[in-house]
Amino acid sequence: MRKSYRVKTEADFQKVFQTGNSKANRNYVVYQLEKPGQKHFRVGISVGKRVGNAVHRNQVKRRIRQGLQDLKPRLRPDVDFLVIARPRADRLTQDQAKANLIHVLTLAGLLTDEVRE
Repeated sequence: MRKSYRVKTEADFQKVFQTGNSKANRNYVVYQLEKPGQKHFRVGISVGKRVGNAVHRNQVKRRIRQGLQDLKPRLRPDVDFLVIARPRADRLTQDQAKANLIHVLTLAGLLTDEVRE
């Protein structure tokens, strides 16, 4: 995912946490903040130490990024959102991680049925 698609600064993370709303399932929590007029979505990924050691945390982040890359054409462009992995997320395969990601993004209303370019 290119840098323009990432929530990078601590201030941006905090703005989404404080003013955004959240949805969750057993493996992920998604916070979102509406940003009307934005060209494309921005995402931040957070995987805490409770998930596992550095190797496991990086694997979880890679699975989330790959799932988001696959879902990119269906994601709403007018939002900033954060995906936070819960401790169980390190036990998921890539297919399970993507299915859980689809579930939580659908709950949050971030996926559309139409496919964008």
